[in-house]
Amino acid sequence: MLSIDKVFHASVVLKNIVRTTAIVPTEGITDGCELFLKPENLQKTGSFKLRGSGYKISMLSEDEKKRGVIACSAGNHAQGVALAATKSGVSSMICLPDSAPISKIEATKRYGAQVCLVEGVYDDAYKRALELKEERGYTFVHPFDDEDVIAGQGTIGLEIVQEMNDIDAVIVPIGGGGLISGVAFAIKSLDPNIKIYGVQAAGAPSMFNSVHEGSVGSLDSVSTIADGIAVKQPGEHTFSLVQKYVDDIALVTEDEIAAAILTLIEKQKMVAEGAGAVSVAAAMFNKFPIAGKRVVSLISGGNIDVTILSRVIERGLMKSGRSSSLVIELIDKPGQLQTVSRIIADCGGNVTSVQYERAGEIESINGCYLKLGMETRNYDHVRMIASALTDNGFKLIETK
Repeated sequence: MLSIDKVFHASVVLKNIVRTTAIVPTEGITDGCELFLKPENLQKTGSFKLRGSGYKISMLSEDEKKRGVIACSAGNHAQGVALAATKSGVSSMICLPDSAPISKIEATKRYGAQVCLVEGVYDDAYKRALELKEERGYTFVHPFDDEDVIAGQGTIGLEIVQEMNDIDAVIVPIGGGGLISGVAFAIKSLDPNIKIYGVQAAGAPSMFNSVHEGSVGSLDSVSTIADGIAVKQPGEHTFSLVQKYVDDIALVTEDEIAAAILTLIEKQKMVAEGAGAVSVAAAMFNKFPIAGKRVVSLISGGNIDVTILSRVIERGLMKSGRSSSLVIELIDKPGQLQTVSRIIADCGGNVTSVQYERAGEIESINGCYLKLGMETRNYDHVRMIASALTDNGFKLIETK
């Protein structure tokens, strides 16, 4: 049975395995609440997963340790198990979906594990890991639906309460539910007045759907840049704990996740992966009643693939109105581009690209389309530029 004593025991066992991540205050991320970050992206291996796997492996018998461990993961759990096993002198085999970022696959190997790539997503890797467990006698280290793993993740909740005793709410990412189960159980056991809110990506709402339907369900597919929480089906243990201890769950879109990643980079100089940024996205886009409250968003990981990061930044710029475009229909004559550029410059915008096109259904035979890419401050700034152009007689076809 999961107990608060077990969570405290985990915190003692993990002293020499994990680092305590100090809570960080923020400025300029949200206007409505006082937001703090619990940066588990700064944890060893770059995510919270080392806590649960470290405690689980420490609790194995000597015989189990000799036979080795096996796990499945979208990436972060893999690294946690690999490092924890290597530190304990235990061999490890990790099954990862072949869609996992290359950076996470290579990091898992560097931490000392053997890697088995499985076609599909997390749930496919899970099935293969269970097959290998039976074939070779490994001990399976579940990424979330295990009481030792949950207790290890719960040490984050202890650290939050020990460092801050006047918080109103904690926002936690949800994949399979191990992290929020441990954090919610620990915090609610010590202070039931603190609200615990969970966040999932809209493209992988397994726990959200299950809680609203009242039973564990499975998704046919998942699709999100938050690969660390792209889980088709939550666990039985975690589902029960979430039902009991979590106050509400919300979903965030891909654009909102991208905007949160960008905001963390710009405002906090902090890199978070998609799964880690969903808690900040929820605070930024008012998913919970936290106005005027002291809130901690848990940044669960920072292992984002650098090849994805540039695309995420571009999407985040568009979502926040920092990158925008206009399509203008005008008469094809000298000086038009100069006039348009001057108006945009006078408004404080910066033209970054120009595309000229005569083809298409243009009203005037001498007409053309001018598509401009711009650097802008926000959506209000975009609207101000659009208004200035129309006031000067230009016809806007599209603004975004």
